[in-house]
Amino acid sequence: MDRNKIKLLLQTVKHLKFKQIYYQLYYLIRNKFFKRIYVKELKKEIHPLNWHDSFLYTNSFIKENRFTFLNLPHQFTDKINWNYADFGKLWTYNLNYFDFLNQKDCSAGEGLKLINDYIENESNLKDGKEPYPISLRGINWIKFLSKNKISEVKINQTLYNHYETLIHNLEYHLLGNHLLENGYSLLFGAYYFKDESLYKKAKQILTEELTEQILSDGAHFELSPMYHQILFHRILDCIRLIQLNKWQEDNLLLFLKGKASLMRSWLEEITFCNGVIPMVNDSAYRIAPESDQLFQFAEEIGLERKKEKLRASGYRMFRSKNYELFIDVGNVGPDYQPGHAHSDTFNFELYVRSKPILVDPGISTYEKNDRRLKERGTSYHNTVKIGNQDQTKVWDGFRIAKRAKIIELKEIDNTIEAAHNGYKNLGIIHTRRFSTHETNIIQIEDIISKKVDEEQVAFFHFHPDVKEIRILNNKIELINNGIIIHFEGNEVVIKEEEYQYCLGFNSTKKAKKIKVYFNTTLSTRIDL
Repeated sequence: MDRNKIKLLLQTVKHLKFKQIYYQLYYLIRNKFFKRIYVKELKKEIHPLNWHDSFLYTNSFIKENRFTFLNLPHQFTDKINWNYADFGKLWTYNLNYFDFLNQKDCSAGEGLKLINDYIENESNLKDGKEPYPISLRGINWIKFLSKNKISEVKINQTLYNHYETLIHNLEYHLLGNHLLENGYSLLFGAYYFKDESLYKKAKQILTEELTEQILSDGAHFELSPMYHQILFHRILDCIRLIQLNKWQEDNLLLFLKGKASLMRSWLEEITFCNGVIPMVNDSAYRIAPESDQLFQFAEEIGLERKKEKLRASGYRMFRSKNYELFIDVGNVGPDYQPGHAHSDTFNFELYVRSKPILVDPGISTYEKNDRRLKERGTSYHNTVKIGNQDQTKVWDGFRIAKRAKIIELKEIDNTIEAAHNGYKNLGIIHTRRFSTHETNIIQIEDIISKKVDEEQVAFFHFHPDVKEIRILNNKIELINNGIIIHFEGNEVVIKEEEYQYCLGFNSTKKAKKIKVYFNTTLSTRIDL
């Protein structure tokens, strides 16, 4: 390992919790020298739960063993290879989640056939035996079996063994959304098997992790709107589970409802009027349920509505009659689990008359490659990059070394100003001010704290629907949108380039961006 890699690793590891390091070592040693098979005889008869879905997943399983995940289709010509890895680990994970059991077009017979095929191949499973896919698959199996009133000894025994594996391999080494998913699934397993030990652990995890992971304004602390939708869906499922199946009498339902109400408030605040979420951090289209589906689900289970201002998450949303401006003036996320964070401090998205104009490009891959590094990097966001370094050092797919911190934040009426220290090694503080004083004018001021030789560039990424941009001196015109953007500052130079806008995983489309070179100060005025 070279010296630079060691430095990155040390900068990353120093932010971890002791619990993460302990469990990394504990699981490594235990699984290498004391590996066990998690088989425990299920000695009681299992009856399906009461269950019905609020909505179904889009079709990912098509007849004749054809599956489509992450916009990548594959047909197994002979039998299903549940370890199929040609499209990367995330595709394999999706195959093992079994979301397709609860999709729009999957009969009880087809679902049973898929489950039994999986059980027959269990001894050969690899990724599917990891705790995260076990967690999601467990919920999907229980939902499917319950709503179709299916109870088969072989399936129940296999499912019980999976939960034995899960409870002995909880993702304390990762924490964050992974451990929360473990807790959600354990609750489903506890109710399905009427198992007190599973329930005790589920309640402990959910109480502790939701208390920590749901911020005071309702955001999930990893600050990905997509993951927020996923985890909000899961908590709504847990509330419905308890409401439909009377078993435990305690305060867990009340606790879950309180956290879900907060999560609903945050999602309502950051969802654009056309129903789309900002594509910030690790967010992608057609992965999570849509906001409107979740709001309808919340209504069905009688969830109380709360309205909390956006604060702790660092996100803000300015709305007027003509536009919506979403901005990021917060830190990158929890220090010990920033795997889904990007180098995007002071990033923003602008929708005009419900149509996207300036956007976050989103993500198209979870593979550890140059594409993912680029999509997480500063220059792939609507913010300022200085020299050849990122504000926050993203590396190796899901890791972050040094990270930008907000060191000052001021909010007055329709103006918000913040400063970050992501370039402190250059002796620089970057300050950005957003002002929305007039209905049709947005002002952005960038100030670099001292004059330096390093190149200073502000990036502006346009949605693919913005077809034609005209550069005239120190302004640009969006020909078909009636929008003019003016730039004033020292040594301003504007260049137009193309980039790949992410339509989802493994799917991109060419779009336009501009790079505005400046020295020390830049004033951007957007006339709508």
